[in-house]
Amino acid sequence: MEKLEMVRIKWAVLLAVITLVVGNPVSGQDPTLRSAFYDFRLTTVAEGLVSPWSMAFLPSGDILVTEKPGRLRLIENGELLPNPITGVPEVVAQGQGGLFDVVLHPDYENNQMIYLAFSKPKSGGTQSTTAVVRGRYENYQLSNVEEIFEAVSMGRGHYGGRLAFDSQGYIYITTGDRQAPPNGDLETHPAQDLTNHHGVVVRLHDDGRVPDDNPFVGQSGKLPEIWSYGHRNPQGLAIDETTGDIWVNEHGPQGGDELNLIAPGLNYGWPVVGYGVNYGTGLAIHKGIQDSDMQSPNHFWVPSIATSGLMIYTGDQFPDWKGNVFVGGLGGQQLARLTLQGQRIVGEETIIKQQGRIRDVRQGPEGYIYIAVEARAGAPTPILRLEPMSGEERPH
Repeated sequence: MEKLEMVRIKWAVLLAVITLVVGNPVSGQDPTLRSAFYDFRLTTVAEGLVSPWSMAFLPSGDILVTEKPGRLRLIENGELLPNPITGVPEVVAQGQGGLFDVVLHPDYENNQMIYLAFSKPKSGGTQSTTAVVRGRYENYQLSNVEEIFEAVSMGRGHYGGRLAFDSQGYIYITTGDRQAPPNGDLETHPAQDLTNHHGVVVRLHDDGRVPDDNPFVGQSGKLPEIWSYGHRNPQGLAIDETTGDIWVNEHGPQGGDELNLIAPGLNYGWPVVGYGVNYGTGLAIHKGIQDSDMQSPNHFWVPSIATSGLMIYTGDQFPDWKGNVFVGGLGGQQLARLTLQGQRIVGEETIIKQQGRIRDVRQGPEGYIYIAVEARAGAPTPILRLEPMSGEERPH
């Protein structure tokens, strides 16, 4: 295991002990948290989940939640049901593998289709890759489950696994570089090779067909489903409902987490350019921080916060946060709020600290902000909700 990850585990254990001693700040009387615009509180929506990875809101307001060990759970009428939803495919729940994102089809109310990303076993279970299935959800079970995508990749981690639909009904899928080493020069790393799915964003029709206008369709030696490439491990994916812009955040190595605006056919540079260094040694990885043929990030974090879920806020509970980008942090145990002006990030505020590893952030149908908190070592953890204290913003 990488040294930085070992340090994070030690800190997580220490924080867990402190929590047991002083009490959970979310339970009981919720404290007031202060931000630049709002005073708000964290309330517990549901407890008892194990490594929640993603959330999706049903039209009823109930919440589907994926658990990394391979279970799809339902929070119904504010209560976590004891039994998982049946019909979920087998996942490789080892290391960074597991059950990842869950999203609803844009026409869910008519077709009841949901989509799941997960680490699929390969080669008799000795290998795994990122895959996506869809199925009909009804009466606490999935039926007619079919695979729409399987990544051509091999490695030991960095699966990606985020999903999002755009306004035209295309589905986007992130895949990680699988921690693959360079094959000689950095330019020959698998994430720079368009014959595989290491470190790419994929764009498909809802049934898995490749759109005719994808950037590499018809080009020899390039997989036609690829939309963008040169990514390391994209752990957040959101599409701006207003502009249609596609945003991805991704883990850098030691330092250099990135937020990128995604456009078709572009190269985002991993591992040729970036801001991070090798774990432990601090030695350089990249040839530099920029290259004229590669896209620079719109925002980056040094030191890393281990970016996770990504959301663009459109609700009415926090009016002054409309259009802001919210990014969860694993290593930083934080929720960052980024101010977006056009396609530029012009400000950042950390609005939550040390509440646990925030794996996902979503906007609920009523405009509240929900976060999935992931604990280590299989400890049960909650879904939390941000609520304004009075509905009134703080003075600017």
